Amino acid sequence: MTPGSNIPLAVARVTVDVAAPVRLDVSGLLLTADGKVRSDDDFIFYNQPSGPGVTYRSGGGTAPDAITVDTASLPPDIEKIVVTASPDAAGQTFQGIEPTATIRSADDHGVLATFTPPRLGSETALVVVEIYRRNGQWKARAVGQGYADGLAGIATDFGVTVEEPTPAPQPMAPPQAVPQMPVTAPPPPSAPPTVGTGAGVGAGKINLDKGRVSLQKNQTVSLVKGGRPLLSQVRMGLGWEPAFRGKDIDLDASVIAYGPQRNHIDSCYFGKLSILNGAIKHSGDNLTGEGGGDDEVIVVDLGRVPQDVTGLVFTVNSFSGQKFTEVAKAYCRLVDAASGEELVRFDLTRTEPQTGVMMAKLIRTFTGEWEMTAMGDYLKARTVRNMVKPAAQAL
Repeated sequence: MTPGSNIPLAVARVTVDVAAPVRLDVSGLLLTADGKVRSDDDFIFYNQPSGPGVTYRSGGGTAPDAITVDTASLPPDIEKIVVTASPDAAGQTFQGIEPTATIRSADDHGVLATFTPPRLGSETALVVVEIYRRNGQWKARAVGQGYADGLAGIATDFGVTVEEPTPAPQPMAPPQAVPQMPVTAPPPPSAPPTVGTGAGVGAGKINLDKGRVSLQKNQTVSLVKGGRPLLSQVRMGLGWEPAFRGKDIDLDASVIAYGPQRNHIDSCYFGKLSILNGAIKHSGDNLTGEGGGDDEVIVVDLGRVPQDVTGLVFTVNSFSGQKFTEVAKAYCRLVDAASGEELVRFDLTRTEPQTGVMMAKLIRTFTGEWEMTAMGDYLKARTVRNMVKPAAQAL
């Protein structure tokens, strides 16, 4: 399809997925005849995955996210569903990224059409395609409209309430007998709006209250939800795939435990699958990087980690010597082991010709809470043993 072209839909249920070299967040909005949502409930995305006649499906980082539309189940006042996409990494544009939308039959998965928006650059979000009703017939149209202000710009255009950060109140100047210049604090830096995604855009520490958090390099998230620290089992999943359909690549995920003086306490890796009396356990070695989901998983029982352990650094190494420029889609994600809910995600948006990378660190604060910081720092290190000293310096 080309921008503006349309096709009639011969099936009642269609799925639209959007694939790209980087992970995309895909969402759908149900619109009435005036081009607006009826309420925020008509915004379907990973934190609100279902609505009347429309559902969201996560690809889990190994397959594209998708929106399924059941036209027979849509409310009668809904005239159009727009499918949007934005890079999962906060602030990333579509420059150099070529997304492709595929419209399929939701029942037999047969391909009905594909569309690749042309000439993308500084856009941080797109309306990719729309499913719309015309004279009683449902059709699909290729759109490719870009927005420089991200998903918040799309949401605002279609009537979704966007949460604006509340500025901190300014201190009042004390009353003075003699007039003088008022004493005021400088205003806080403005932050971009969020759309209830928990995306953690911009600098500063964030928490888990709004759901899944996507971290950029050097961003920190406090593992606190509802005002209470997360003291349960979490899984750190690490994944990768061969770049450009290359040969299998054997990477090794590890975690290094440190004390308050950055002293090395122990390391958990494929050769030592359990440390700290079982508080940290490794899933075992994946030799290829193929297959869906996480390639290697490290389970951390935060409540059982000894008090003398104050820092954990998660690393990935290429023992065979292959460089990370031969790897695609490397990521780490923190998952609640009890519910399976993805809490935090960090995707590597760049690679370097090195054999080791420090992915993320968990730090225990003086209050006992844990914080996760995205790292993405490369170095020459084929084994976890070679990572111990540089990881200590990075704490």
